[in-house]
Amino acid sequence: QVQLVETGGGLVQPGGSLRLSCVASGIILRINVMAWYRQAPGKERELVASITSGGNTNYADSVKDRFIISRDNYKTVYLQMNSLKPEDTAIYYCNMQGRSGGLINGRDFDSWGQGTQVTVSS
Repeated sequence: QVQLVETGGGLVQPGGSLRLSCVASGIILRINVMAWYRQAPGKERELVASITSGGNTNYADSVKDRFIISRDNYKTVYLQMNSLKPEDTAIYYCNMQGRSGGLINGRDFDSWGQGTQVTVSS
């Protein structure tokens, strides 16, 4: 019932920066957790960063101090990626978990976006 759309991917040189955005649509009561995952060819999908409704963040060790996850007060999550490395090349997926539907008939949701390609290459 909740759909996510990621934008902001592209080709950058090592050391460059990109900012990914993910916007949710649908009948949303609340979003408890927003997260970014990534998957490179031949590798498993991995958690990059997450943020809770309370603002608590978690990062993979490989991106800590380079990436910053943030959210607005409703339905958008961002991933600011700095000092990009070729190893960061992957498809990045947005994930959100929360509660959707009406005030009375709300339901938990766990939604994924289609993914956006990030390529870091000289």
